[in-house]
Amino acid sequence: MNGIPTLENDSVSLSPLTLTNYKNLIEIASEEKLVQYSPSAIETPESLRKYVEIALQQFENGTSIPFIVFDKRKKAFAGSTRFMNISRTNRVLHIGSTWIGKEFQGTGLNAQMKHLMLEYAFGPMGFEKVEFRVDERNVKSRKAVEKLGCTLEGILRKDVYLLDGFKRNTCCYGLLKEEWKAINEKKFKDYSSFLDSGS
Repeated sequence: MNGIPTLENDSVSLSPLTLTNYKNLIEIASEEKLVQYSPSAIETPESLRKYVEIALQQFENGTSIPFIVFDKRKKAFAGSTRFMNISRTNRVLHIGSTWIGKEFQGTGLNAQMKHLMLEYAFGPMGFEKVEFRVDERNVKSRKAVEKLGCTLEGILRKDVYLLDGFKRNTCCYGLLKEEWKAINEKKFKDYSSFLDSGS
């Protein structure tokens, strides 16, 4: 997967997902209900390999960039995420197919991952909008996306069949490049004001 950089900060590293390193995720992927809101099967070594093969095929087609997630603080592989539904013509892509093991949830790891990906999408990649698709029932993920500054743009009713046969409603969230820039500028100003106050 030449040309795909590793995205990293002090907390997390996102490197290209391959047919070799995905084996580090077999145990995590087998956790019960890890992807209960997703139409993808990953629970067995065979289904996980197929999942990775599809992601790599999409990469070859130019519509996806899959990553394996490594938690630097825990010094352990944590899960997977990807850029997907990439439209270079419209400069729009999705961030999705994200799952991390239960021990990594609620630690701030997911927020660190999203920040790295948004910075790369709006920066070096030159995209103008990032979208997220979330099951309407997945309140935890919806709140996480909203905390990033995303706007709920609509709900696609009975949009996707899940593995258990349930057909979900899909919430469509969007974040524009100028919105992300404004969010980061505000955070910097707030931080600078905090430092100037002598606190």
